[in-house]
Amino acid sequence: MADLKGIPALFMRGGTSSGPYWNARDLPADPTRRDAVLLAALGTTDGLSDEVDSSQLSGVGGATPVTSKTAILSRSDAPGVDVDYLFGQVDLNRAFVDTNPSCGNILSAVGHAALEMGLVAAGDPETRITIRNTNTGSLMEAVLQTPGGRWSYLGDARIDGVAGTAAPVLMNFLDVVGSKTGKMFPTGQRSEDIDGLTVSLIDVAVPMIWFRAVELGLTGNEDQATLNAPDLLARMEAARLIASERMGLGDARGKVVPKMGIASPPHSGGHVTSRYFVPQECHPTHAVTGSINVAVAATQPGTVVAKASTAAPLRS
Repeated sequence: MADLKGIPALFMRGGTSSGPYWNARDLPADPTRRDAVLLAALGTTDGLSDEVDSSQLSGVGGATPVTSKTAILSRSDAPGVDVDYLFGQVDLNRAFVDTNPSCGNILSAVGHAALEMGLVAAGDPETRITIRNTNTGSLMEAVLQTPGGRWSYLGDARIDGVAGTAAPVLMNFLDVVGSKTGKMFPTGQRSEDIDGLTVSLIDVAVPMIWFRAVELGLTGNEDQATLNAPDLLARMEAARLIASERMGLGDARGKVVPKMGIASPPHSGGHVTSRYFVPQECHPTHAVTGSINVAVAATQPGTVVAKASTAAPLRS
């Protein structure tokens, strides 16, 4: 490593995403220099120029949106908070790290990473870690099993989209309503029309625009390749850009927020079928933040999700 500088990092899977986890003290404080390091580490660029390699051959990125993510941790100075967590979505097609959104899948490994970095001490028989997501200001609690003050990565917990089993992580989301806009319904409407489509714009854990599958000519049960059809994505993206302006988020071109979802009645159990977009393509499984969003939307009368859901709505 004669002409390179080594920077400590933990490469971890969180939920259905993966990427390097860093201690903030090991990265440049300047955001521009920091992002250059992240781009080089994941492999989108070499960190010295804006020349892009979307295959990320020279880095640890996996050349997909869910494997081109990163987390930066630090001991928090906020009262009652243990760890600050900054999420970064490393772009595959340009020299850009988006720190506007959060990521619940990457969040699920923050507790273990914080233990490994010595940012918190393990308790017995469990460890509760309060985490502040600095992208959104939201608070979360991770509950890890640490009998005898020791933590393990092995266990019997299983999630869709991941082979095998691992140690369970319980996540409690404490204040996620209005994560970026300050309101559950930023426009004041539970459903509205954009370009002839009935949509719901809701901000819980992550700002989202929800579509009705039937209005897009879908059942909601299509495979990922079908949902990645260019014409469909273009139609949804046009509505997303309008939705972003209505929600007060500004110009969303080149940004991943607001995210997109398609709602339809349940196909294989559950109360509703939800297809989540990252937003450039359909997520291979589902985002944690998107799961919170759809769960809340399903209980709010008048939303397109509630109309597709068999769950009992909440009534004030």
